[in-house]
Amino acid sequence: MAGLELKDIRKSYGNVEVIKGVDLSVEHGEFVVFVGPSGCGKSTLLRMIAGLEDITDGDLYIGDKRVNTTQPRDRGVAMVFQSYALYPHMSVYDNVGFGLRLKKMPKPERDKKIREAARILQMEELLERRPSQLSGGQRQRVAIGRAIVRNPDVFLFDEPLSNLDAALRGSMRMEISKLHNQLGATMIYVTHDQVEAMTLADKIVVLNAGIVQQIGSPLDLYNSPANLFVAGFIGSPKMNLIAVTASDATADTVTISGPALPSTTIPVATGHGIKPGDTITFGIRPHQLVRDEAGPLKGKVLLVEQLGNETIVNLDLPSGDQLVATLPGSAILHLGDTVTLGFDAKNAKLFDTNGDAVKPA
Repeated sequence: MAGLELKDIRKSYGNVEVIKGVDLSVEHGEFVVFVGPSGCGKSTLLRMIAGLEDITDGDLYIGDKRVNTTQPRDRGVAMVFQSYALYPHMSVYDNVGFGLRLKKMPKPERDKKIREAARILQMEELLERRPSQLSGGQRQRVAIGRAIVRNPDVFLFDEPLSNLDAALRGSMRMEISKLHNQLGATMIYVTHDQVEAMTLADKIVVLNAGIVQQIGSPLDLYNSPANLFVAGFIGSPKMNLIAVTASDATADTVTISGPALPSTTIPVATGHGIKPGDTITFGIRPHQLVRDEAGPLKGKVLLVEQLGNETIVNLDLPSGDQLVATLPGSAILHLGDTVTLGFDAKNAKLFDTNGDAVKPA
């Protein structure tokens, strides 16, 4: 197995630049997830690593070898696609071993690798079946098995679970996580599903419009988003973001107010650069809101989602802003009810006029 190094990687189609200078280090054995909205460039970046897209500029290293112009088959990578791409006339056994057969690997060695991959993926009983006799989850296992037998330096996954239903996605996430732990392999995984990103990744790379917005562990991104985009993208339900005005600013506090929020003082780190009169953004996670009759946020219930262990409430504030709160499952609320909420100021986030996060105190 090997790590990767991306140095100022760029991709253009004519005059349109779609990947805009990505720098990334992936350690040996890390599980890295590229996440972002549709069209952000995550699949294009993955295909550049695989060698399926040319690199316009920058340097790509796998291990200690620069591979910008290396053919895909010689890069030591194996890719699992969103579509299973199985041969319908072949058995599972032959599908998994097809690439080894093309390489003219001796039959005993090929057989050993196929059966070992089947054992790892717990699909020994499927080896004689055809793809038409398999469920979606079983077909995805076959596609992963085809990658395992190649013994690659790097596994690449391009939204491999998006064709599966919710229950199967959950079980396959667990299987992929177990596979990573068992193989100790370097894996890069593309998804638009932040739940997959949060549950699978050692490191998440958040992309938007071809630009890396933030790189970090799932909890780093959740607790300390670098900017408004990451704050609004990571987390389910997403962070509440409300425009406010800085009415006062000292070295270690900023006092904010606005139509949705009475005057509130937030502790922040020194050197924050916020001046009185600046229009900034206040952020708070839904689960950090609590019912408090003396709290500063008050709104009418628009929607109640009772999930058993928790109740998600959508509120309409007098300012026209909307707010989401995650309350205990025992909370009984009805459409049109007025709810008053409070929060610990230490949990609040502030984002400056450029949308960049202000460091907390």
